[in-house]
Amino acid sequence: MEILIGLCVIVIVLFGAVAGILSRYRKCPSDKVLVIYGKVGNDSHGQARSAKCIHGGAAFIVPVIQSYQYLDLTPISINVDLTNALSKQNIRVDVPSRFTVGISTEPGVMQNAAERLLGLKLAEIQELAKDIIFGQLRLVIATMDIEEINTDRDKLLLAVSNNVEIELKKIGLRLINVNITDIKDESGYIEALGKEAAAKAINDAKKSVAEKNRDGEIGQSNAHRDQRIQVAAANATAIKGENDAKIEISMSEAQRREKEAEALKLATAAEAVQAARAKQEAYVAQQIAEQTRAELEKATQQADVIVKAQIRKEQAELDAEAEAEIIRRKAKGEADAIYAKMEAEAKGAQEILSKQAAGIKEIVDAAGGNAEAAVKLLIANKLEELMTIQVEAIKNIKIDKVTVWDSGAAGGNSTTANFLSGMIKSIPPLEELFRQAGMELPEFLGKPVDEASGEAEGAEYQKDN
Repeated sequence: MEILIGLCVIVIVLFGAVAGILSRYRKCPSDKVLVIYGKVGNDSHGQARSAKCIHGGAAFIVPVIQSYQYLDLTPISINVDLTNALSKQNIRVDVPSRFTVGISTEPGVMQNAAERLLGLKLAEIQELAKDIIFGQLRLVIATMDIEEINTDRDKLLLAVSNNVEIELKKIGLRLINVNITDIKDESGYIEALGKEAAAKAINDAKKSVAEKNRDGEIGQSNAHRDQRIQVAAANATAIKGENDAKIEISMSEAQRREKEAEALKLATAAEAVQAARAKQEAYVAQQIAEQTRAELEKATQQADVIVKAQIRKEQAELDAEAEAEIIRRKAKGEADAIYAKMEAEAKGAQEILSKQAAGIKEIVDAAGGNAEAAVKLLIANKLEELMTIQVEAIKNIKIDKVTVWDSGAAGGNSTTANFLSGMIKSIPPLEELFRQAGMELPEFLGKPVDEASGEAEGAEYQKDN
């Protein structure tokens, strides 16, 4: 029970710690600037920063060593009723205007706003900006003439915007809009300029009207004169035109008749030519048709012969390819069978050699590791087979007839005995077989021939003595 209570306490503490950490995570709205102050690190020059500004996004506020506030980005509208501002001509003017400013989101300017405007109310920021605008507006008016101020509003607005923007950035603000409503002066100079311009415009208009009336009367008289001249000329031209038209009609009628006669003659000749040409073309067309029919029949016969031959050729090629494929597959099958047989024989031979090697190793181990003794054991094991081979060597010798002339030599060595002894000696003795194998005959199988003959000679010598 105590363990369960302890676990619950630990869970509650951890939950509280996590909730406390999450409560220090602050998100910045799009219409505000999050200003984190306290220990916020150093700038690029290694100096400690007074605040960290974030526009958009979020940041974690470290408890105890950091805190935060918001700067509102809502635009601020300021009425600047500038009066008695001294112009370049020492004439005092009134320049009522309205400025719209707001907190800047540029990195450097936003840092200035955090350092100089954090904690100030909207009215206080408005008054601070208003003082700056008043000073810069007076400065701009002092550098311009009345005529420039009154007529060139774009230049005035540009100068005001540039000067005010620079000063507002120092406290973290930016200029959004400038609207100058009206400009007046206490001496009435601007009003007089307006009246002068109006009078000049009226006089110009009256002069323009009189000139247009004069031009209208002159134009009307010239129009009547031109009308009479042009009417008379038109009548004369009309009479002449009628006469010329009659002449042209007569000439045209004669030419028409002449052309009709020529056309009739040409038409008659053309009909005869066309009839002859039609007959010629009919003959040519019939000839071409006959040639075409002959070529068609020839092509039909060629197609029958050539197509059949082509079909037979392709059939022969297909049969040849099929037969070649059968031969290739049969050869491949035989080759695979030979390969499999040889592989099986090789595996069998390898298995036999492996078993023989294992058996020889066991024989060597049984001989105590003495290879020579092991070989002797193997030969002793094969001794019966060796003797059988020796017997088989002379077993099948066929001697149909042997004629021996025995002279009866002294000492008991007859020719017949020597013949039989020589035949037996032609078979390699067991001792010689051992010597060819690089071994010596064991003593239990008998002594070598040299030693036996030596002992026999020694015994005979002793007997003689």
